Amino acid sequence: MIWPFHKSLRSSLSISSFCSSAAAPCSEYPAMAADGRKQTVILGWGSGEDGQLGMEDWEGRDSACVIKSESFKDVSAVVAGSRNSLAICHDGTLFTWGWNQRGTLGHAPEAKTESVPGPVEELSDVMITQAAIGGWHCLAVDDLGRVYAWGGNEYGQCGKEPDRTKEGRYLRRDIVIPQRCAPQLSVRQVDAGGTHSLVLTTDGHVWTWGQPWPPGDINQIWTPIKVQGLEKVHSIAVGAFHNLALQESGMLWAWGSNEYGQLGIGDTQPRSQPVLVQTLPDLTLATISAGGWHSAALTDDGEVYAWGRGEHGRLGLGEDKSSKMLPQKVQLLEGEHIIQVSCGGSHSVALTRDGRMFSYGRGDDGRLGNNGKLTNGHPMEVSINVAPPKIDGATAVIGQWRAQYIACGGRHTIAIATWSDCR
Repeated sequence: MIWPFHKSLRSSLSISSFCSSAAAPCSEYPAMAADGRKQTVILGWGSGEDGQLGMEDWEGRDSACVIKSESFKDVSAVVAGSRNSLAICHDGTLFTWGWNQRGTLGHAPEAKTESVPGPVEELSDVMITQAAIGGWHCLAVDDLGRVYAWGGNEYGQCGKEPDRTKEGRYLRRDIVIPQRCAPQLSVRQVDAGGTHSLVLTTDGHVWTWGQPWPPGDINQIWTPIKVQGLEKVHSIAVGAFHNLALQESGMLWAWGSNEYGQLGIGDTQPRSQPVLVQTLPDLTLATISAGGWHSAALTDDGEVYAWGRGEHGRLGLGEDKSSKMLPQKVQLLEGEHIIQVSCGGSHSVALTRDGRMFSYGRGDDGRLGNNGKLTNGHPMEVSINVAPPKIDGATAVIGQWRAQYIACGGRHTIAIATWSDCR
C-alpha cells in the first residue's frame, strides 16, 4: 500500500565504496561475470500465504531467501505491498506476484494468488521506471511520464469514475488490465495509499485522486486534484491514509489521517492540507518513508527519525513502544550510517552504507528475517545466509552479499543484494 520504491532517489542509495574487515579497509568491487553483469539476487522473507514472496509456494520464511524465478533478470527496483509484490527490470519490464483477487497483478485473475513472478503483458511495449502498490490497486509510470493504474477502483483510486447503481450508489469495479490515468500530467514518481493515489509531476507539484481518508469519510474523487501549497517537491511517500512530501529545500510536509501522530506535528488531529513538520527544519533530509500508520525520515548524514504508531516497536526505540506525535531520533541505529529506511505495516527495515540490514517491529510470520517470530523494538541485523554465486562457472570464494535496496510490505520484505568482494 504504501511501501513504494522511489527510483528517483536511487542515486543517494548506492552501496559504500569500501568494505570493512578485521584488517585495514580495502576497496569493494561488485563481482561481475565475464559479460560485465553484476551478480545480483532478489531476497524475500516474512509471510508467504498469498504468494507474495515469489518462492513458488505459499509458505512463509523467517530468514532472507532467494527468489529463484527464472522469469526476470537484472532487477533494478522492487516494491512490497500489503499482500503482493512487484519488480522492475533494467529494460523496463514489470513483474508482479502475490494476491490477485482484485486484479492487482495487472491481469485477469486466473487464481486468487500467484506465487511465481510473471510479466504484466499489457505494459510490455512501454518502459516502466517506477511503481507503487496501494491497498488493492497499483500504479506505474513510464520513461515518458505516463501513469498507469489497475486493481480496485471503487473509490476512484485508479483515476476512473466508479460504476453506479440506478440509485446512484457506487459499485465495486476492478480494473484488471492496466489503463492510462491522469493523461494531462507528466509524472516522475507515483505512490499509493489504502484507497487513494498520489503523484509527483516533473514540475515539482503533487496531485491526488481517490479516497484519501478511511472509506466513507468524504466523497470519492477520481479526477486528479492539485495539492495546494506545495511546490518544488523532491519526493513523496504515502501511508495507509497519510501523506508526506519532501521539498527540494529539505522541508517536510504532512497531511491526512493522524490518529497515531503519523504526521509528526505534535497532535493526533487529521489535516486535509499539508502542514510543516516543524521539528525537522534544522536537519538536511535525504529520503522519507511512510508505513501503515508510522513514518520515518533519513538525514544526509545517515541518521533516522521516526514517529507515529509505536506498537510492536516499529519505530525502533527499544523498549519504548508508545506512539510518538513528533519525530524521534532512532538512537539505536546511531553510528551505522543508514542510507535507506523502509516502513511496512507494523515493522521497519534500515539499510546501512556497507550493505547490512537491520529490522525491528512486529515479528509474526518471520517478517523481521532473523530466524524467529519474536517482536522486537531493538534493531537487529538481518543475515544474508545465501550461497556464493558462480562467476564464469566457478563458485566465488571471496566476498559477501550486500543489500542494495529494501522494501517493506504489510507482513513481508523484499530486498535486492549484490555480491561484493575485497581484493
